[in-house]
Amino acid sequence: MSDSQQTDPAPSWWSRPRPPADAPPAAPAPDAPADGAGPDRIPSADTTGPEAPAEPPAATGPEAPVESPAATGPGASAGVATESPAEASAADGASVRTDPDTFAPEGAAPASVPRYDPWAAGPLQQADTGRRRRAPVGRAVALVVLVGLLAGGVGGYLGILTERAANTRLELPQAAAESKNRSPDSVAGIAATALPGVVTLHVRGGAGGGTGTGFVLDDQGHILTNNHVVADAKDITVTFSTGESAVAELVGRDSGYDLAVVKVSGVRGLRPLALGNSENVRVGDPVVAIGAPFDLSNTVTAGIISATGRPITAGGDKGDGSDISYVDALQTDAPINPGNSGGPLLDSRAHVIGINSAIRGADKGEDGDGGRQSGSIGLGFAIPVNQGKRVAEELIRTGHATHPVIGVTLDMQYTGDGARVGTKGEDGKPSVVADGPGARAGIRPDDVITKVDGVRVHGGDELIIKIRAHRPGDRLTLTVLREGRERTLEVVLGSADGS
Repeated sequence: MSDSQQTDPAPSWWSRPRPPADAPPAAPAPDAPADGAGPDRIPSADTTGPEAPAEPPAATGPEAPVESPAATGPGASAGVATESPAEASAADGASVRTDPDTFAPEGAAPASVPRYDPWAAGPLQQADTGRRRRAPVGRAVALVVLVGLLAGGVGGYLGILTERAANTRLELPQAAAESKNRSPDSVAGIAATALPGVVTLHVRGGAGGGTGTGFVLDDQGHILTNNHVVADAKDITVTFSTGESAVAELVGRDSGYDLAVVKVSGVRGLRPLALGNSENVRVGDPVVAIGAPFDLSNTVTAGIISATGRPITAGGDKGDGSDISYVDALQTDAPINPGNSGGPLLDSRAHVIGINSAIRGADKGEDGDGGRQSGSIGLGFAIPVNQGKRVAEELIRTGHATHPVIGVTLDMQYTGDGARVGTKGEDGKPSVVADGPGARAGIRPDDVITKVDGVRVHGGDELIIKIRAHRPGDRLTLTVLREGRERTLEVVLGSADGS
């Protein structure tokens, strides 16, 4: 290998155009030395290695190349030597790349283009046909990553600031505050009117404790509730809708009507509820019930009247029938549960039309004990307020209530349609009380009473319920079946002390 190594790629030299034939000879550059060496000389190739000279030596002496004949002639410029590519390579021993546009191909006459004279006064023109240097890829990638990180960090920080600023000013859409007043005949209006007059009763007795409901009757502190709420009570505490409590005492009670009256003393600001008329109630009328189901005070439920004049009996736990209540009830689908007992059933004007007293529970499944599940299934029953008003007045006045009677003993084992008068009464007495209301009306033993005021009855319980729905002294029309023939009898109800 030659001591000189060609640069990859080596630069190509451009030749200055040939001057005209009549042009004067080019003068050497002012600063150029006579021997052609100087600081402006550009080596033809880079040299490497310890023995490589700093620059190639000038060709002098007997070994100097001889000008090619092509360099002479009319078109040759003085002081400029031209040579073929092969001669140039053989002369200096270096590999010199020539421009294909400058020299003619092999075997052809060389082009009449002078070689560039580095010592001429003309400017240096050099074309680099080598490979372009590319920008460092690593630096570009690093710069992009750095810019991305900075942008992400700044963006995240600005996002946090924006979120914090937004959180401090977060306001969701909301309706404007409106008046709390409601239409008086709406459920909310009825509840707002009646709640101040409804109380919750907490009772403690020998058999434990319980919860019931009541409502204020007058300014003197009388409160009406159910008998089964306070039947075994030793201590009674009344809690008002405001949360204030007071001790109450029992005034009177009646198991036949399942009604009782208690009284609180020294309480101001009582809000008695207005009493309506149960005779005006019709099926489908809207109603509202208020109570404390499962000790949840001031609970409001709503529904309709689903039936009227529904004969029901409740109680009977004592076995002798003394605690059975007979009610010609108002039936409602407003949810009523344990704890609602004694609470008011209200119409659309917030008037009391009934006293919630009983519910019908769902039958238990085959795995049950044959009883009923507690809780509302949409069958609740209320004592009509007309009956409750009369009994409450008697309890407040005397501590006892009277029952209307017709003075006969009924055969409760009779399974036919209607209520049959027994052949004998209790303790061998006559089944029709002598000179009683029934005897004066013409009722006889074994008569079957089928209607009361034109309304059919289907058993002894229903007859008692229909009679107790009236007051002593009321006049009733009874339809009696005797020896296969119906006849109509009028009876004036008598009075008997209740339990």
